[in-house]
Amino acid sequence: MLVNLCEPTMPDTVANNHPQRVGKLDVTISVVLGGNINMQFKHKLRVLVTIGSAAAALSVGLVGLSTGGAGAASTPTGTITLAEAAQTPPNYIFPFMSCATFSVSNIDGFDQQLFRPAYWFGLGSSAAIQPTLSLANQPAMSDHNKTATIVMKGWKFADGQTIDAESLMFFLNMYRADPTDYCGYNGKYGIPNMVKSASGTGNTVTIHFTTSVNPYWILYNYLAELTPMPNSWDITAPGKTSTCASGVYNAKSTNAACTAVYKYLNKESSNTSTYTDAMWQSGDSGPWKLTSFDNLGNLTLVPNTKYSGPQKAQVAEVKEVAFASTTAEQNALRAGTIDIGYVDNAVLTKNGTPSKPGPNWSAIASNYSLHVSAPWSVDYSAYNFNKLNPQAPLLSPLYIRQALQETVNQPGIINKVFKGYGYVQINPLPPVTPSSIDTGVSFTNPYPYNPSKASALLKSHGWKMSGGTLECESPGTTATDCGAGITKGEKLAFTFLYDSGSPVTALQVDAEVSEWASIGIAMKVSSAPFNSVISTCSANSGKWSICYWGAGWIYSPEYYPSGETLFTPGASFNIGNFNNAALNAAVQKTDFGTASLGKFANIAAQQLPDLYQPNTTNDFVAGGIGEVINTLKSKIGFSPNPLETFMPEYYSFK
Repeated sequence: MLVNLCEPTMPDTVANNHPQRVGKLDVTISVVLGGNINMQFKHKLRVLVTIGSAAAALSVGLVGLSTGGAGAASTPTGTITLAEAAQTPPNYIFPFMSCATFSVSNIDGFDQQLFRPAYWFGLGSSAAIQPTLSLANQPAMSDHNKTATIVMKGWKFADGQTIDAESLMFFLNMYRADPTDYCGYNGKYGIPNMVKSASGTGNTVTIHFTTSVNPYWILYNYLAELTPMPNSWDITAPGKTSTCASGVYNAKSTNAACTAVYKYLNKESSNTSTYTDAMWQSGDSGPWKLTSFDNLGNLTLVPNTKYSGPQKAQVAEVKEVAFASTTAEQNALRAGTIDIGYVDNAVLTKNGTPSKPGPNWSAIASNYSLHVSAPWSVDYSAYNFNKLNPQAPLLSPLYIRQALQETVNQPGIINKVFKGYGYVQINPLPPVTPSSIDTGVSFTNPYPYNPSKASALLKSHGWKMSGGTLECESPGTTATDCGAGITKGEKLAFTFLYDSGSPVTALQVDAEVSEWASIGIAMKVSSAPFNSVISTCSANSGKWSICYWGAGWIYSPEYYPSGETLFTPGASFNIGNFNNAALNAAVQKTDFGTASLGKFANIAAQQLPDLYQPNTTNDFVAGGIGEVINTLKSKIGFSPNPLETFMPEYYSFK
């Protein structure tokens, strides 16, 4: 999922699978499938395996918090006010989202308060699956991991309809009919392309896959994304019902019906004035109900009295407030009108660490406490290898991407710009990943900050300084030439688009552009609001060469960081059209076999499919460093969830 900070942390575990404390996260990576297999999935499994059974089997590796005994205050009172990330308001309500809208602000901060997926992940400082909060029981795998059986719990939508098998088939049928319109689509991987057949009766959905799959991977990256939808959405116009939900999976008539329904719902979701209409409200399956939403993104939530889950809302309202800038949001913190917000790193006078906050901003320190957590994300700027991009030949040679990477001073940016709140990113894995899923390979940074080495590398490939910018002096394809498609006299220059909403992002980009200029790489820089940047960069065009929306990709709601979403051909968010045979093969071995993520990660570190950026610590809404007013109380703590999951039903002023 896109973040504007992309996006749970799984720190290393000890060999005996007892939790090891890293920062504020307790971790257990223990997979029990008829025995302690410890993430190495064997092909000869039992005939029937229930995913997530013993010892929180198949958890993301983080200890789940107990929800037992949780309940509502007798009468919800008070209002929680949350600051939305600057220039990043929610702008899409339908849970079947394209990559242009697949963001933290739309999913975690807004959509999932209303519409819950079949499987819920994240609670407090945990990123683990939460069985008691999920709409479905844990899936059972059978037939050598070729079949998944899902039993819905029979909870209710807000209009009283039971959330049953047909509710889940609605999403599956639409996914089959319009796969490329959903950002979770990854070509030949997972759902829907690996689904041979799917059917639903009563509360049970059965999915047959074309091949054996890694149970952990299929649950965490595909079943986790399925969101049950109500029959009241199965329409092509007001009052005009359809058969997308009830149709036979992949039947021609079902695909046609679902395409028409999607067209209508996508149109309605693009119009924010419809968000409080009865149709959208009928589908509430979460603890909150939307009562107001304006064209700036300001919204109000109230308790959904029909919510079937164990934790009811404790406050009467949640207000999410839009801001045009981080400065404006910080002024609201000064005034005390925000309960949960953020500060830009630049206002902090002393450094902290990714796991322990330093001193808070003096202007608000008496009223607010500072909170951080490690992210379950990769931070990067995307490269555009698309043939429509006239600068694509300049990005194709690995040595040029190496020079760009070696001129990014990640330690310096973390220290001076992030004020210590960050991690050096060297591959696509989250900064703190458990050894259970990346074992077998040692990790070293292949391209640490070294502008002198980068400069020498470019000169050795036929580039010569001219007027402050490098020009190709030796066109051709030998080891000492510029590379294929690069002409004599062509300048080493790129277009760089970035998110304008955060001062710290602007400082980071300025520092990088200055470093590149010092060795003769020119950047034509422009900025725009987050939603605009994502829309431009996710389009298949040549309007950009390097794109930075303020962070990268949080592994949510695809929680296993196996890489197919970002780097394989045809993947939904391979926005730069990167294609590398060795990387593709490594991804397949982790998704369908027993390989750890280590080999994949090292290949991605060497091949530089993206420009790796320093990864900042998590907050509540991907806006900066998290701030919480001292009068607010929580049953689950205030460390920002590693998945950016916002769950205000656990907060109160009592």
